[in-house]
Amino acid sequence: MSSETGEGMAVALRLAAREIEEFVATAGWDQPTQVFALVPTRQLLAAEPGLADQLDPESALTPIAQESLPADDLADALARISWPDQVAGCAIVQEIVVLPPEAEAELPTDGEQARQAAAEHPERREARLVAAVLREGGEACVMRLRGEGDEPGERIEDPSLAPNLLAALSETFED
Repeated sequence: MSSETGEGMAVALRLAAREIEEFVATAGWDQPTQVFALVPTRQLLAAEPGLADQLDPESALTPIAQESLPADDLADALARISWPDQVAGCAIVQEIVVLPPEAEAELPTDGEQARQAAAEHPERREARLVAAVLREGGEACVMRLRGEGDEPGERIEDPSLAPNLLAALSETFED
């Protein structure tokens, strides 16, 4: 990986998660679930010097978009992912439905029924979630609530937003 400190890489991971959310936001809402490899920028520039005018050399990590994933069986799709050694981390961005805690407690226990009930709930909010992890440890989450019209919604940053998703991403680095 890079010679960045642990705290420096934690900051780089948070910045990469924000950058991914902003990048995906340029295409608007209703986007498919997408995965990004996070590669140390210095390593990428050393391997591909022709990218120098396209990359920010001050950025420790460069997100590289991968193919979209099927939203219907995300767990299975993530279980099939493995990364080469050059990849320092990864991130996933997906659109989700957010409910107030009291509404969440009332959802059915069956996964498909719960998704249907959440999608139809009058207090639901749509959001875009980015979850990111580093191979050597470190987690970040950025969630953008869908705003009204062209207004960007509130951005929330907290690694506790998606613990199960972060765990699944970390497992993509295990042998």
